[in-house]
Amino acid sequence: METPTTKIAERPKIVVIGSNTLALIGMRQLLQSVMPMVEVDTLGSFTELTANHPDEYFHYFVTMEIVLSERAFFFERRRKTIVLTTAQKETVQLSDFHCLYINQPEQQLLHALLQLEQSAHRGGRNLPATATEPQQRQVLTRREVEVMSLIVQGYINKEVAEQLHIGLSTVITHRKNIMEKLGMKSVSALTIYAVTHGYVDVDKVKG
Repeated sequence: METPTTKIAERPKIVVIGSNTLALIGMRQLLQSVMPMVEVDTLGSFTELTANHPDEYFHYFVTMEIVLSERAFFFERRRKTIVLTTAQKETVQLSDFHCLYINQPEQQLLHALLQLEQSAHRGGRNLPATATEPQQRQVLTRREVEVMSLIVQGYINKEVAEQLHIGLSTVITHRKNIMEKLGMKSVSALTIYAVTHGYVDVDKVKG
């Protein structure tokens, strides 16, 4: 007798589209960090997109050149299209789209991505229920959360100590413990964790 199989719920998908392979890989890694609940695909051309069920994607992160050459397609889907552009100022051609300036320092680009994520999907909003499962149990102590929050807001160790009225060596110890508990090695990674888990509002993070 056959036993019924349980269908595994699929994670929502977003896609990065462009011709520069290294840029695609880098953007995929950033997006996967900012939105760990989603699956991120990369495609090298518009032709590949149209051949891969394009409307199954929740968002398209696509280079300006492709958007301009296939404007009719993306205009119909402009609410879920984010244009990856090297132009700092908004152009008339792209005024109907959300744009992400990619030629900026990592911390500023990360901040911009977190703002996009928080404005559209804070706490899993507008994503399927399968992507909004409860967060993992809290692994940090209350004091460690306080220290982490100040670190990602841009405070240096001495300023954290002053804010919390604790010793500098205590801050350094907390910082080391936080990184070890979360398995992280950079402030950028810590920033992503703090914002996506609701410990710090993205508007308080320095871009």
